[in-house]
Amino acid sequence: MQLNGKKVVVTGADGFIGSHLTERLVAEGCSVKAFCFYNSFNSWGWLDSLDKSVLRNIEVFTGDVRDPNGVRTALKGEDIVFHLAALIAIPFSYHSPDSYIDTNVKGTLNVLQACKDFGTERLLVTSTSEVYGTAHYVPIDEKHPKQPQSPYSASKIGADSIAESFYRSFNLPVTTVRPFNTYGPRQSARAVIPTIITQLLSGQKEIKLGDITPTRDLLFVKDTVDAFLTIAKSDALTGQEVNVATQSEISVGELAQKIISKINPGATILADTERLRPVKSEVFRLFGSREKLEGLTGWKPAYSLDCGLDETIAWFSKKENLASYKADIYNL
Repeated sequence: MQLNGKKVVVTGADGFIGSHLTERLVAEGCSVKAFCFYNSFNSWGWLDSLDKSVLRNIEVFTGDVRDPNGVRTALKGEDIVFHLAALIAIPFSYHSPDSYIDTNVKGTLNVLQACKDFGTERLLVTSTSEVYGTAHYVPIDEKHPKQPQSPYSASKIGADSIAESFYRSFNLPVTTVRPFNTYGPRQSARAVIPTIITQLLSGQKEIKLGDITPTRDLLFVKDTVDAFLTIAKSDALTGQEVNVATQSEISVGELAQKIISKINPGATILADTERLRPVKSEVFRLFGSREKLEGLTGWKPAYSLDCGLDETIAWFSKKENLASYKADIYNL
C-alpha cells in the first residue's frame, strides 16, 4: 500500500510518538487528521510545537477515545488509522487501574468497531513491550508469553487480544505494532531518559533513580515512526502482531552513566525508593527480536543509541523545551 494521498487518522497525535508520526505522515503526502485529547485549554499537546508549515497540513480533531460517538465521527471516511491513544505510565496504573481499562481497552474497542463498520483499509493498533513482562528468553519474539505485571500491561494485553479477535472474527485488516522502549525529543518526564537528562541539565549533581539493574531495548523515536510506516505499507503483516526493536539491551545504570558522561561527568546516581516498582511488577529484562519485521519488510533501525541520545540531549538543551519539564519532582 502506498501512503501518498491517503486519508489518515492518528489517535494520540498530541503525544510523544503520535506527534512524530503525524509530522512524518504529512511529509509522506498523506491527508492527516490528528485526533487529540479534548481539554479546555485548547492545547494540542506536542503538535503545538510543530512548524506552522506542517500544522497547516493537519486537521485537528479534539475528542476522547473513550467516547464511541467521537471516535466514529473522527474515523468516518478515512483510509488508514494509526491508533496510539493510551494511558501509558506504569506507576499511575497502580492506583488508577479503572482509567487504564476505560482508555486502553474500551478506547481500542471503539476504534476497532468504527473501523469495522466503516470498512477502513488499514488499522495499526499500538501495543507495548511491557505485555511480555520480564523475559523468559531473549531475544523476545512475538511468541513469548504475555505477563501482566502491572495494570497498564494488563490493559494493553486486553487491547491486543480484542484487536486479534476483530481480525479473526470480522477479517478487519489490523496489525498490532509492538514497539520496545522508544525515546527521543518530546518524551514525557515519566520515562527514564528524560528523567536523567532533565535532572542533569537543571544542574542537579545527584541523579535520583529507582532500580538501575533492569535492562531495556532502546529505540529512537524516528526509527519507531519509520517502522510504523513500513508496517502500514506491508500487506504481509495484516492480522499479525509484530515487534519493533533494536535487538540489543542496556541496563538503566549503564544508560545513566552514558548520559552523565555526555552532560556532566561529575554527577552521581542516588537511589530513590519512591521510584521503585513493587518487586513482582518490575520488568527486569526487555531485549526484543526484530527478526519478524526485518524478515518480512527489510526494516532495520537507522540510529545507534549514541546518535539517538545526542539528538535527544540537543533537543532538551534548548531552554524553551527544558522549561516544559519539572526536573525536581518525581513524575508518575
